[in-house]
Amino acid sequence: MLLFAAATLVGAAGLLPRAARADDSPLKLVALGDSLTAGYRLPADAAFPAVLERALKAKGYKVEIANAGVSGDTSTGGLDRLDWSVPDGTQGVILELGANDMLRGTDPAVTRKALDTIIARLKERNIPVLLAGMLAAPNLGTEYRARFDAIYPDLAKTYGLVLYPFFLDGVAGQRVNTMDDGLHPTAKGVERVVEGILPAVETFLGRLGQQKPEQKGQ
Repeated sequence: MLLFAAATLVGAAGLLPRAARADDSPLKLVALGDSLTAGYRLPADAAFPAVLERALKAKGYKVEIANAGVSGDTSTGGLDRLDWSVPDGTQGVILELGANDMLRGTDPAVTRKALDTIIARLKERNIPVLLAGMLAAPNLGTEYRARFDAIYPDLAKTYGLVLYPFFLDGVAGQRVNTMDDGLHPTAKGVERVVEGILPAVETFLGRLGQQKPEQKGQ
């Protein structure tokens, strides 16, 4: 019995460092989106995923955020590449798609179906989603705007997702934060996006089991 007990203790002790390393390993997230995520005309370290990762690390979170943004992508395009854009081992997805659908005047029903399918397929893989919303431009008319703008809160409610209502809040319509095309955020604009979305991301991380760093050990 003593030998068995000693062997058990040694075995348990051998597991402790491995468990500690698992606890210390960064949370692996994927930002799945279009040019707003990819960082159109920006250096890689100024793109949304990189800036968000730095902001979270500065607050004490341990995260790695892969940039799965593709310029010009639509919600349907994101669905088509979902499996290889979000590899096994991903622990959470920040989903930012739909801006190009809106700019092209795509039927909101098409956008809704594609986003719904993306979320459902990620749910099947047990990968939680933070949904970054988009709003339709005023020139598309009230009917289109009503149908498009409802997509994100409706899906968030259906699936119980953390929702950031408007990804470009504080950037859209602000010349100081947008490039000369009037659409894409500058490096300063990306920083504004990150500032705005950060509380929602922290809520999301809490759902994934990461406490706020200042709460650890309390």
